[in-house]
Amino acid sequence: MTAGTNPYTDPTARRAYLSREARLRQLPSIERDLVRLGEMPDLNRWLEQIHATGGCAEPVYLTGHTTTLDGDTGEVLRYYSTATEPGGRLAVRCRNRRATRCPSCSREHSGDTFHLVRSGLIGGKGIPDTVRTHPRLFVTLTAPSFGPVHRAGECHPARRRHCEHGGRHGCGRTHPDTDPLIGQPLCADCYDYPGHVLWNAMAPALWKAFRDNLYHHIAARTGVGRTAIRKLIRISTAKVAEYQKRGAIHFHAVIRLDGPDGPTSSPPPWATADLLLETVHSAAAAVALPRPESAAYGDGRLSFGTQLDAHPISNGDGGRITDDAVAAYVAKYTSKSAETAGAVDRRITSLAEIQALRVNPHVRALIATAWRLGELPELEHLRLRTWAHMLGYRGHCLTKTRAYSTTYGRLRVDRAEHARTLAVAPALYADWDTDTTTESAWRFAGTGHTPAEALIAAGIAEDLAKNRELAREQREEHSAGLATDEGD
Repeated sequence: MTAGTNPYTDPTARRAYLSREARLRQLPSIERDLVRLGEMPDLNRWLEQIHATGGCAEPVYLTGHTTTLDGDTGEVLRYYSTATEPGGRLAVRCRNRRATRCPSCSREHSGDTFHLVRSGLIGGKGIPDTVRTHPRLFVTLTAPSFGPVHRAGECHPARRRHCEHGGRHGCGRTHPDTDPLIGQPLCADCYDYPGHVLWNAMAPALWKAFRDNLYHHIAARTGVGRTAIRKLIRISTAKVAEYQKRGAIHFHAVIRLDGPDGPTSSPPPWATADLLLETVHSAAAAVALPRPESAAYGDGRLSFGTQLDAHPISNGDGGRITDDAVAAYVAKYTSKSAETAGAVDRRITSLAEIQALRVNPHVRALIATAWRLGELPELEHLRLRTWAHMLGYRGHCLTKTRAYSTTYGRLRVDRAEHARTLAVAPALYADWDTDTTTESAWRFAGTGHTPAEALIAAGIAEDLAKNRELAREQREEHSAGLATDEGD
């Protein structure tokens, strides 16, 4: 900078600089941030980064470098460093599955779930397409009743009798689907809140007991020993957890019967869809786990609810439930969490915070119950205070058996390799050739956007979503045109 333009030595330049700063201070904070962003010398590269993350709402920033070497000669084939990036760092996706946190990453996670579930139904991603011929069911397991709650449509008929707390037995109203009363107890004092929270907390253990029972019930129906049955068949599953309006977890699951070697082997001829359908009902009805003993709520047992749905999955024979429909249904729920029941998507730190939450009384009571039960030594292993915001549930949203299909990790590796070929940030991703080695060193350098960055990222995410929608419509129009031509 010359002396004539230096605000420290030139009075005119100093007045102009101070005048500009004064004008900037009068702008709203987001507009000041937009000015700052517009003056970045490497703005275009930053935009490329945000576009590469799909407009992630909460990107993670990394600093570091990676070097790809020839495995035989040690020659440097490729070198990348964030030193040349805006701010000396690189933005990557946050990978949050919740749509309330990051719509962009949530959509990507749902897409991965769709392909993970679908490949276990029709093959692909390393799974043979012969799995189409294996017995397959789509099953929904629900929680039992913890007390009557308002329900959509015709609610409980009104009765003259009253409960011990003075509340009437029944409602007598018809609730539309959007009525906030749906899922709320008819009488909160009668509702078994400890049982509800403990059921959510023990739901993963109930699912495991159900899978073990399924082997035992198949063995009993076929006259095969419990040990021998596992050498003849393998039960492969993928399940997703969903919150009902009342805040209780229930499971949607794909259950597939394989041969002893998993999807590459066919089950025995006697292992039919009818046998699987029959034993799913009997195995679920037999599950009963004791509640952890405590003087705070008494004893009892936990089991699944009586409402159990199980339907064969069509393999192209015109059945009601198709492969793609099941995969799309499961994928939809991976982007949701406890907020679908009116809860929150962040951890609770104090009882005072629970009182300040903007939630309905039923959800507040569930969270407060989890918080209170969490202080009991006999329930320490359930970590109820840590998972109070999840209404006690501490399992993963989606789980699967090892042999069911591919993994999220493998899908991400394939996408990273594809991104590398597009040269978005080529050396960030490992070279998967066997004759090369990669040496990397990365550090966490921050997360999130400034107000202006968040605005631009949201715009990029919206544009990408519109482009995908237009592309989908064009594909549908093209397919319809081909069908018309074939008809002619």
